[in-house]
Amino acid sequence: VQLQASGGGMVQAGGSLRLSCTASGSTSDINSMAWYRQAPGKQRELVAGQTNDEATTYADSVKGRFTISRDRVQNTVSLEMNSLKPDDTAVYYCNAIVVFHSGARLYWGQGTLVTVSS
Repeated sequence: VQLQASGGGMVQAGGSLRLSCTASGSTSDINSMAWYRQAPGKQRELVAGQTNDEATTYADSVKGRFTISRDRVQNTVSLEMNSLKPDDTAVYYCNAIVVFHSGARLYWGQGTLVTVSS
């Protein structure tokens, strides 16, 4: 599975951005997709994720502001980010999980930078 993310950029606090990620390769094996982020000096953290049966999870810090959506026909996952805050500044990574009989494998996109200015 290969993941290609796009949509990062610079925005003022209170603004909005939309990130998109397209999967290619063995996309029929994907069980879930998610967005993670990593701010300077911090660990990578889950932002939002969605399974194939549309179970969705969000980090507490983004609930009510961010929305994840998947298009399983187009093999895309998007993250609509509203009411952005300077604390949202980070490199955002698209993620896909494939579950095998023997375990699971994680795939990562290349990361896209989101900068929110105050």
